Parts: sequence; C-alpha cells; structure tokens
Amino acid sequence: MGLMEGKKALVLGIANERSLAYVIAQRLLAEGAQLAITYQGEALEPRVRKLAEGLQTEIVLECDVCQDSHIDRLFETVAKDMGGLDVLVHAVAYADRAALAGRYCDVTRAAFLQALEIGAFSLTALARSAAPLMEESGGSMLTLSYYGAEKVVPNYNVMGVTKAALEASVRYLATDLGPSGIRVNAISAGPVKTLSAKGIRDFNSILTRISDKAPMRRNITAEEVGNSALFLLSDLSSGITGEVMHVDVGYNTIGV
Repeated sequence: MGLMEGKKALVLGIANERSLAYVIAQRLLAEGAQLAITYQGEALEPRVRKLAEGLQTEIVLECDVCQDSHIDRLFETVAKDMGGLDVLVHAVAYADRAALAGRYCDVTRAAFLQALEIGAFSLTALARSAAPLMEESGGSMLTLSYYGAEKVVPNYNVMGVTKAALEASVRYLATDLGPSGIRVNAISAGPVKTLSAKGIRDFNSILTRISDKAPMRRNITAEEVGNSALFLLSDLSSGITGEVMHVDVGYNTIGV
C-alpha cells in the first residue's frame, strides 16, 4: 500500500512536464493518490489536459486564482467529483518580467499588487475554501517558496517580497487550521530549470554559483523536490506544520 493510498489531492500550478507541480503530482500518484489538477486560461488547457492522461485523472478544472468565482466553482466540483479533499498543492506564482529586473524600488504599484495577489494571497483564498473539505479527517497543504524570501537575490525583486508574504501566510494558516487537524507547510526549493525560472535574468549564473558553493556542490533536481513534497503531504510528517523546509543542497546554510 502506498503512502497516499486513498488520499484525494488537488494540484494547482502545472504548466508543463518540467513544472515542480507536475513532478509532485507524479509522486502523489505513484503512492496511490487520486488527483485533480487545474489550468489557468485557454492557452494552457490543451497542454495540461494532455499531461492529465499521464496522471491518470479526468478531473481537469480551470482556475484563475484572481477570480473568486473560479475558486468557488473549483471546490464545488472537487467536493462533487471527489467527495472530499486530503491534499492541496499550491504552486502558483507570477510577476511581470519588468518587475524582476533593475531596482526593486522601481516596481510599479500594479506589478506589486499583481505579484502579491497571485503568488501569496491565492494560497490564503484556496486554503479557506479547501479547509471545509478537509475538516472531517484532517489534511495537508503545501506551497513552494524560494530563498529569495529570506535574502536578496539579484533579479528576483518583487517575487522575493511575494515569497516572504507567502511564507508568513503558511505560519498564520497553520495556526488557524491546526485545530481542525489541517497542516500547512512550504518547501523552499533551490533553483530548478522550469518555465517560471526562465523569467529570471542570469538564471544560469545562479545555478553555477550554487553548484560551486553549496555544501553538496551541485544543484537540486525536480525529483528531490517531489520526494520532499511527498513527505510533507503524507502522514510521515504528521507532527510538522507551519514550517518552511529548505530543499537546496544546503545552500541556505552558507554565509560568506
């Protein structure tokens, strides 16, 4: 019997087969979970529906996290088609590329608010709607962060501020939902070549620095993030909530 046998999981943020959300979904499936996945907008729908075949699910739902009506419809459908929810994976973020370059202080109000709404507030909105489906038997929620939430990372700018807000949200949500047996955690993953990573200028230089300086002298793999996510979402981590787990081959431990 797999670690996630009988568990019902909703995964948001799959864009392609290299997405960390997709790798996490694969690990959940391999351990017996029933999946539902989402897409954002018509442009991504065909690609995500194709990926759904490999994830053995027909529950593929549209969700623009900036639209309350989309979130309401998403969880109404999940409740109807799955009969409840045990796992929520939030891998959603976006910032205008112009807001990632240059000086952080030059970010526009519109770009700042957009990044915060999509990358941080969306977890709160989704958790609020998911919680009633988890309260009977408890559940686990997971989001994805990055070291730029803690330290200044060149060309990360407004996304670093967004991830800081996201990590704070994890702690507040864990406190709110803990009495219902619902756990909320985050993974602060080292850089991986994903679609979103392409928006960060000089991304390859970040990879090179980590492989040169991190204790393990290499970069992480998407599979390592998937394995860590499986741990945090499974009952193996039943005593862990409100945490940000670094999966970055130790880079966050290095000073000068």
